Amino acid sequence: MAKCGRFVRTSFPRQPAPYNIRMQKIDRFLKLMTDRGASDFHMTVGRPPMLRASGSIETIRYRMLTEADFNDMIEPIATPRLWEEFRKTGDVDFSYEIPGMSRFRVNLFRQQRGAGAVFRVIPTKILTIEQLGLPDQVRRIAAMKSGLVLVTGPTGSGKSTTLASIIDLINETRALHIITIEDPIEFVHPNKKCLIHQREIGNHAKSFAEALKAAGREDPDLILVGEMRDLETISMALTAAEKGTLVFGTLHTNNAAKTMDRIISVFPAGEQEGIRNVLGETIRGVVAQQLLPKIGGGRVAALEILFASPAIGNMIREGKTPQITSAIQTGVKEGMIDMDGSIRRLYEEKKISGRAAYDKAIDKELFKDVANA
Repeated sequence: MAKCGRFVRTSFPRQPAPYNIRMQKIDRFLKLMTDRGASDFHMTVGRPPMLRASGSIETIRYRMLTEADFNDMIEPIATPRLWEEFRKTGDVDFSYEIPGMSRFRVNLFRQQRGAGAVFRVIPTKILTIEQLGLPDQVRRIAAMKSGLVLVTGPTGSGKSTTLASIIDLINETRALHIITIEDPIEFVHPNKKCLIHQREIGNHAKSFAEALKAAGREDPDLILVGEMRDLETISMALTAAEKGTLVFGTLHTNNAAKTMDRIISVFPAGEQEGIRNVLGETIRGVVAQQLLPKIGGGRVAALEILFASPAIGNMIREGKTPQITSAIQTGVKEGMIDMDGSIRRLYEEKKISGRAAYDKAIDKELFKDVANA
């Protein structure tokens, strides 16, 4: 496995002349990124460029970047509006595409030493549930007709990729009107059986909440909320689900029980009992995922899957969310999987080390025996 600080030799291949004409300076680094199978490319003033490959940071053999280098490479790929917003606020998100190669989610920011940028690769091809190696029961989500489905996990755990595969399956098998609200748009979905409208925060709407409000008037069957960040967005997503729309959303939680707690805790104490009732009625499923370093290189996903039941709905309504994990463990016949069980299976199949299992476990007591294995 690559270690932090390792240098990557750069040998940028000569491009055909037509590509060179429109090639931006940043593109050769992004090509190196995709060639190496890296997930992220980092630019920071005062440091050489860096890649994240197999979960670890690697330094590219290149000079220290100056503010002029940063501006020279980044300004040409941002629209004038976005560049001005970055200059004013010090933080902006957008997407960038190199035709024939890939799309990238870009975050620009300012920090103590100067400007920084992170490029996250978005595969051009939407992989199927089978190609991603996800459990077959994830396909059940694509058949749901209403309610709230949440895909959760830390940043970089593949939430968007999983959601894209589910949306693609729906697109191939059902005739629905799908509205996605993203910041920025990541996977671009062609219209197959579904009519799909993809809206980007900044370009097509001012905020998730505003776009959600508008979506309610646009005859949706399914609304995908790229990130449920705040009280207003979460409240409107719950309202849409309560009215019978199928709503997909993401949160940065690593199991189903914590997901319920996270949603409820966003609301003021006086509203939480009512929100527990709404959540207990509308929740249909949770897919929580974490990526773990794989023995031999690469990463592998551990998943927790919850499918709603009357018993789980009652636990949410009665504030007994800690019991949800036990309900998942006893719900194997219904296709449910608990996170620690998924991690333990990966360890027993010799796909991950004991240390990796312990680090990502929810109940670390269950993994003390393998922490140093």
